[in-house]
Amino acid sequence: MTLVEKIAKLEGVPAKTITQNIEKGTVVIPKNKLRSLKTPCAIGEGLKTKINANIGTSEDYASINFELQKLKAIEELGADAVMDLSTSRDLKKVRRKILERSNIPLGTVPMYEIAILGTKKYGSIGKIPESFFLKVIEEQAREGVDFFTIHSGITRKTVNSLKSANRTMGIVSRGGAILLDWIIENSKENPLYNRFDEIIDIAKEFGVTLSLGDSMRPGAIADSTDNPQIDELLILGQLQRRALKKGVQVIIEGPGHIPLNHIKTNVELEKSICNGAPFYVLGPIVTDIAPGYDHITSAIGGAMAAAFGADFLCYVTPAEHLRLPTIQDVKEGVIASKIAAHAADIAKNVPGAIEKDKAISKARYLRNWKKQFKLSIDPEKCKLYRKSSTPRTEDVCTMCSEYCSLKISEKRLKPGMRL
Repeated sequence: MTLVEKIAKLEGVPAKTITQNIEKGTVVIPKNKLRSLKTPCAIGEGLKTKINANIGTSEDYASINFELQKLKAIEELGADAVMDLSTSRDLKKVRRKILERSNIPLGTVPMYEIAILGTKKYGSIGKIPESFFLKVIEEQAREGVDFFTIHSGITRKTVNSLKSANRTMGIVSRGGAILLDWIIENSKENPLYNRFDEIIDIAKEFGVTLSLGDSMRPGAIADSTDNPQIDELLILGQLQRRALKKGVQVIIEGPGHIPLNHIKTNVELEKSICNGAPFYVLGPIVTDIAPGYDHITSAIGGAMAAAFGADFLCYVTPAEHLRLPTIQDVKEGVIASKIAAHAADIAKNVPGAIEKDKAISKARYLRNWKKQFKLSIDPEKCKLYRKSSTPRTEDVCTMCSEYCSLKISEKRLKPGMRL
């Protein structure tokens, strides 16, 4: 069975349809030619909404084992892809370990390694030569990374647009901010834009999918859908066409912090400007006032975005804006994102999406607790809640007890009964 045939079986759609959509750029399968994947996935038009979970070390917390525990947790909970966003000095070692253990597609942001190791080697971000940018990208591709976030849309033009935009929060993309520093220091064009054809060639050689990063994404809802964001999106659409002509798969990354009433417009703009390429949304977070609960704000935005046509949700954890996430934060982020993706798939009539909902509803009506647990998105939490509050009789819960509406309905609404 080919990779496309395997995915078609999982998705419940014809393999021919997936192949045709890959050719036109509306579906991607992130998989490096040098890597075998136990659990591959396809992202894009007509398919189930996929979710990504981020892990990775920082200078303050650089435990490889801690990140591997997170990887295990997100795979057990059903994330479709993982990104290693490590910024510690041993990030190469971390990436190799994650590549060894990961059963799902792995993405990275090469700009982090370029900045960290480049600064160590050359003294500052501004002194890093363009050749080093390409060297790091090729090395990561050769290691087996499946998809890259490449910040090619931040250019001298979009930087000038940003300067005149009067934003609340400037650039919140870490990779974008690093490139802003390099561009202004050198008064030169972004190497990831200037040498994009060389990046395409690397991606083609190793089968790497390019996820074109949104350096100008809004980090505050007051900045949503402004000129810098749209100027960058126009550039990403041009780059997507260039890559597709050479047979390289492309994902487009999107906002960010945007209010509910901007979500539909943002999805429609991406699909129009970027030729229907899979849209990878970072949340979106729909209000700025909920630190500690941004897995919820992003699940709200993610469900809406995916219902309107976004294809790939980047999870957000409760720790967003506050700290490096713990394993529990990661679990809550994955579950919230999965709920959002599934809700959107029902709205989009994705094949088979509603079947589990129908099955759990039948089990709930019959108070079949074991089946409910099995079909739920988080069986362990269901079991814990049920166990923590024991009803007088087994087939009800402690909310309604003897006045259980389902039990009354079952008794009084038997087939064939008439008043």
